[in-house]
Amino acid sequence: MLSPLFSRRSFSDLPGWEAAGHALAFAAFRRSAARFLDGEAKTGTLGIEAAAFRPAAESALAGQGEGDPRGFFERHFRPASVQANADDADRRGFCTAYYEPEVEAQLAPDERFRFPLYRQPADLVKVDDVSRPAGLDPYFRFAQRRPDGLLGEYPDRAAIERGYLAGRNLEIAWLADPVEAFFIHVQGSARLALSDGRRIRVTYAAKTGHPFTAVGRVLVQEGELTLEAADMDGIRGWLARHPERLRALFDRNRSFIFFREAAVEDESLGPVAAAKVPLTPLASIAVDRELHTFGTPFFIDAPTLEMAGAPFRRLTVAQDTGSAILGPARADIFVGSGAAAGGVAGRVRHPGDFFALLPAALADQLAR
Repeated sequence: MLSPLFSRRSFSDLPGWEAAGHALAFAAFRRSAARFLDGEAKTGTLGIEAAAFRPAAESALAGQGEGDPRGFFERHFRPASVQANADDADRRGFCTAYYEPEVEAQLAPDERFRFPLYRQPADLVKVDDVSRPAGLDPYFRFAQRRPDGLLGEYPDRAAIERGYLAGRNLEIAWLADPVEAFFIHVQGSARLALSDGRRIRVTYAAKTGHPFTAVGRVLVQEGELTLEAADMDGIRGWLARHPERLRALFDRNRSFIFFREAAVEDESLGPVAAAKVPLTPLASIAVDRELHTFGTPFFIDAPTLEMAGAPFRRLTVAQDTGSAILGPARADIFVGSGAAAGGVAGRVRHPGDFFALLPAALADQLAR
């Protein structure tokens, strides 16, 4: 059953719908289409039934929207506004952005390249409501399997940075800058330029399970930065001025990410993310995966956010998630790879109105 947080709307209610980047969104949706047909897409708790997407998915895979992507979405979907808060009539959500860093790396350490990115350890296992041991916070989706077979909390960032994983041969690559390594953890992927001229990609594989703590928020709460200055550039500037405090600040974020290696197959696309499809810049978003169904299109109206030379009023597709992306009207917009994309991503903290595009048959459950 659909959540009461959705209210039926028409396409004429969406500001800027006529120029919403339909072609990019169609390409992104088409990449998710197979997940609906093979049953891999799971229905979120807000009730957007994955099975209801089958007609649109079949049509997309048949190429029926390539010539008229806007018409494709208007035929198969109906918009519904998404209320951000169940306790009042607030419908306005919030947008941030993320990107894929590109950094130099080596496959072996030396005096300069000393900061590793790790593969998933063998003793780190997924847990769910059935396997989670008593006393382990329900937030944790990963735990440590100890030698006696029991499960418990995995060591956190501070313990790992002090050498907990040393000697296990888990290092994928080594970086020269601990700040770059930390922000790759925050972004969840990176392209690595190796010293032999090759380029590889690392993408998210697992995490310790500890809650994510935004270091920018810590700096604001402790009076080190103003809220306005606590974007990525501001945080990097603070770290450059206070290198002696870097490790203590990073350790406040107990969450630690593990990666897997992947090829860079298409330079125009981002990494394969949580929905098991490559991300499309400006058309893929990370959402709260507990609430939403991966593959759902969302139109976002964020008029104070200027991106690509215009207010952000675009059609996007839910294809990723993140520890800090919580709530029904919350999105992290994937903006691309490299330093320029990073400059854009670090400045995005804007309100916006969210409209889910629901399969037509499902939308009929909603009264206008």
